[in-house]
Amino acid sequence: MRRNRNAKIIATLGPATESEESIRALFEAGADVFRLNFSHGEHADHQARMNTIRKIEAEFQRPITVLMDLQGPKLRVGVFADGPVQLEKDELFVLDLDKTPGDNKRCNLPHPEIFKVLREGADLLLDDGKIRLRVESCDEQQATTRVIVGGKLSDRKGVNVPDCVLPISPLTKKDRLDLDFGLSIGADWVALSFVQTPEDVEEALKLVAGRAKVLSKLEKPAAITHLSKIVELSDAVMVARGDLGVELPPEQVPMIQKRIVRNCRMYGKPVVIATQMLESMIEAPTPTRAETTDIATAIYDGADAVMLSAETAAGKYPQEAVSMMNRIIETVEQDPHYQEMVDKAEPIRQTRAADAIAAALSQVAAIMDVGAVATYSDSGATALRAAMERPHARILCFTAYERTARMLGLVWGIHARVCEPINSVESMVETACKLAAEEEFCQSGEAIVITAGMPFGEPGRTNLLRIARIP
Repeated sequence: MRRNRNAKIIATLGPATESEESIRALFEAGADVFRLNFSHGEHADHQARMNTIRKIEAEFQRPITVLMDLQGPKLRVGVFADGPVQLEKDELFVLDLDKTPGDNKRCNLPHPEIFKVLREGADLLLDDGKIRLRVESCDEQQATTRVIVGGKLSDRKGVNVPDCVLPISPLTKKDRLDLDFGLSIGADWVALSFVQTPEDVEEALKLVAGRAKVLSKLEKPAAITHLSKIVELSDAVMVARGDLGVELPPEQVPMIQKRIVRNCRMYGKPVVIATQMLESMIEAPTPTRAETTDIATAIYDGADAVMLSAETAAGKYPQEAVSMMNRIIETVEQDPHYQEMVDKAEPIRQTRAADAIAAALSQVAAIMDVGAVATYSDSGATALRAAMERPHARILCFTAYERTARMLGLVWGIHARVCEPINSVESMVETACKLAAEEEFCQSGEAIVITAGMPFGEPGRTNLLRIARIP
């Protein structure tokens, strides 16, 4: 079973997609990656979903990728003595460390790390940005703010601090427990929330220790300041437009999205576009024209994957949402201008054999109009380099490792298959031709371009390119 498109679809599992039948339906509709959102549910829930995914994987004999998404720090105000309060524009409102229930003049903000970095003139956003406060004076115990945008405020609403880098790790105690559990059940990717600095990514990479790939969610303005270094360190990046849209003016989000995608394309790192892609389909069976255009734009820009959140986790039409996204991507990729636009975004190539081979692979595919390009890879590095070049043919990656095949399910254009270990060029060519025919990428007599690293079994040594014909 293979897709007729290059960009991948990530579907979030939740209450609307708990059953084996619904998860199978999402996969058949086009989901390539399933997201387990650790902001919700118990470990037993995620274990059950993982068991179902692996059962469906065995049934279809196609690797399925699992992304575990860590919650990250959640900054919230305290509680109020007499229920919700109304904050009026231009009034003063105090936030402090006092745990006494609040009123319409003050409330508890139980995060001393915020007071350590607050400064006069900084903005605080409450309740997903619905309320905006501006700091007039502050110390390490409290902040006196002016209400810029008022509204109703109730217990434990979220707080965003867009103007400051907070001195906290993106990995809370809960996240560390969730991470250990998610890795123990075989998650292929770890989505890291609340990334602010390159050091945050380094901390996560150290904890994961190669047991999965790390995807950095860019949802804080501070992360954009360090964009190039964060992209360079991460295995992949997500444009998390939900929080970005809260902490940045909405009109800046499209520009930031394009900047992130361009940066990822330059460094050859997979990039995911997420949040509100088909939001209306939570309640309606069809999307808005703006939503379809939004998805199409992400595909034209060269995104590796697009993600559905509440649409599949809690929506009324999860299968229809995946089917719609699948059709949009297929239609865009059939546009003659699509490849032209993707070709314009050339990656940065290092002066090494692996990058030269990957570039040559793409050129040969374009010149000879081959049915597929094939890579043999233990670690997946050869396949990732091939995807970085966005060749004019689908990428068939054959690997001896199930873990590698699953990891590559997030990456543009790659169709992965598990095979027996390869120990010679002859067996590599034979296996590539056999799998390309089985997966219906090529017909008898068509050319296929194959790349790998010699000697076999040593990662990071892509140095071989071979052109063969299907028997």
